[in-house]
Amino acid sequence: MSFKVTLQPTGHQFPAATDTTILQAALDAELVIPYGCKDGACGSCKARVISGQIDHGRSPLTTLSADEREKGMGLMCCAHPMSDVEVECREVRRTTDIPIRKLPCRVQSLTKAADDVMVLSVKLPANDPFRFMAGQYIDFLLPGGKRRSFSMANPPHQAEALELHIRNVEGGFFTSQVFSTMKERDILRIEGPLGGFYLHEGDKPIIFLAGGTGFAPIKSIIEDMAQRGIRRPVHLYWGSRDLAGLYQHELAQGWARELADFSYVPVISDAQPEGWTGRTGFVHEAVMADHPDLSGFDVYACGAPAMIDAARRDFSLRGNLHADAFFADAFTFSADNTQST
Repeated sequence: MSFKVTLQPTGHQFPAATDTTILQAALDAELVIPYGCKDGACGSCKARVISGQIDHGRSPLTTLSADEREKGMGLMCCAHPMSDVEVECREVRRTTDIPIRKLPCRVQSLTKAADDVMVLSVKLPANDPFRFMAGQYIDFLLPGGKRRSFSMANPPHQAEALELHIRNVEGGFFTSQVFSTMKERDILRIEGPLGGFYLHEGDKPIIFLAGGTGFAPIKSIIEDMAQRGIRRPVHLYWGSRDLAGLYQHELAQGWARELADFSYVPVISDAQPEGWTGRTGFVHEAVMADHPDLSGFDVYACGAPAMIDAARRDFSLRGNLHADAFFADAFTFSADNTQST
């Protein structure tokens, strides 16, 4: 059975079958609403159901609480329509604005940035520009219909090759290839750009919160802002278990020296190197210590679901951050433990 979904305030309408999520139905109708992980972990697609009934499907309580469900909120990547529904959606664009494409690419370089982090550069076809918004990701299309998602770390104006930051995960179907058998000039296939994690218009100061390789899409956004001359105060907080996990620490330090109104705070949670005088503990707690009132900020968070959940909860309850000012991209893991953004 199919029902009609209406997005407000734009008035866009599209059909959605009961066995299809509202997000997927929107994408099938060439409409892009905010989304990130497609797995219920990041909360980017959270929206208010104005009228009608939905089935919350596999929406986790850590991302969509029982209280939020009572108030009519839903995760569009998990929700299925049970009647005609109206959904309040803060932003809608068409996929045809920046088309999603399938392309071959060639491995250009593999550079170990840390023992468990590889910077993979893939070259795209010449004379066939690949357009994307800073912060978005691509899927690698693998044998057996498998996909693995990774965020672009390069800005859109440098799209001749794509830069991906890939963490090695034990038993990973794709990451094990990257760290063992993959070599320069290998041919891969990608699809993209995908995702709704990108810089939104506004003039409020920004806090970027990165955990591990969640630094990749934030790097893309920061370099894009510099290229476009966007002048907003920026505070970058990058957390890792150890110093090696801050695998482009010097680059971030360079931004702090060179960019106006930019600060960088590295945070180490576990193994503190000898002589380390920087911040320790959970990275989102460092944000709270420096900015106890977040009501005047926009926050962009990227990393593990646990970090995203903790930041969303504490920034809202303790920091007065409005829900519409929190944008997230959660790095989840598929069944065989390979990373997906």
